[in-house]
Amino acid sequence: MVSWRSRTRPPQIYTTSTVSPTVKTRVILDCDPGHDDAIAILLAAADPSAELLAVTTVAGNQTLDKTTANALKVLTLAGRTDVPVAAGCDRPLARELVTAPKIHGMSGLDGASLPEAAFSADPRHAADLIAEIALSSDEPLVLVPTAPLTNIATLIMREPEIGRRIARIVWMGGAIGEGNTTPSAEFNAYVDPEAAEAVFASGIPITMVGLDVTHQALYTRKDAQDIRLLGNPVASTVADLLDFFRGSYLAQFGLGGCPLHDPCAVAEALHPGMVATSPMRVEVETSGVWTRGRTVCDRRGAWGKAPNADVGVHLHVDAFKAYVAQGLSRYGR
Repeated sequence: MVSWRSRTRPPQIYTTSTVSPTVKTRVILDCDPGHDDAIAILLAAADPSAELLAVTTVAGNQTLDKTTANALKVLTLAGRTDVPVAAGCDRPLARELVTAPKIHGMSGLDGASLPEAAFSADPRHAADLIAEIALSSDEPLVLVPTAPLTNIATLIMREPEIGRRIARIVWMGGAIGEGNTTPSAEFNAYVDPEAAEAVFASGIPITMVGLDVTHQALYTRKDAQDIRLLGNPVASTVADLLDFFRGSYLAQFGLGGCPLHDPCAVAEALHPGMVATSPMRVEVETSGVWTRGRTVCDRRGAWGKAPNADVGVHLHVDAFKAYVAQGLSRYGR
């Protein structure tokens, strides 16, 4: 039985070089790169506490062909062509695809020069690749979806017992408060609310790292400059991505910084406690005219239903920014 409890203690990491590369979390990223997805991949690929088993892609920030090409390019930049990449669903379960070119550009990764991919995508569907890895593994996996949950819902529908092989899902998506695509909904939840509903109903332990957390991870011009000063090609590329991403957020939302949404989920998945959470019942709105994709979080137990998620309420910002800087600095070693 899942035990839901609040985690509020700040993580004891990245203040000194105490991370042991012998203790590894077996993790799969499911993403739709996307500027913040790209940075999330780079951090997971360099983290000595992670065994990055695969990167799977889904349509979201851009169409599936573009998100898959972007994942291959980012892993090529990271020097991690050993990590398999598999494309998944090219549209939501029951709706037309909505993409985000005003935020991520027409390529999905506008603003930076990325290398051409040095390897090709795995021919298997993303859900099938995740299932094969999970079912053949001695240890349960951690899934980190930073995109619409279409692939994960498809996985659950194809393999109803897969939950036994998944230790935890850490999803970047949703919000307790206001959305960023509509007043009610965050983008990933809005694009495929039916998939989100299925995942929250699955019984698999899930941590929701939503906008309430990720907007605490604002990266300003100064932050991008500091990353550029790390002085390696990967860090320079990330600084370029941040410059474009920050410009998008200034133009669309009037913000002086860009939130690093998806790296927050990676940081929490690999170093639990980076995000303080509270147990809540989360239901996803699929039929509302004005509230499609709303993640309705029962903070006070008004429904009398058992919690089905740990919901992020606070980010340990200093620890997170130290994590990002140290992760990107590894590419200079």
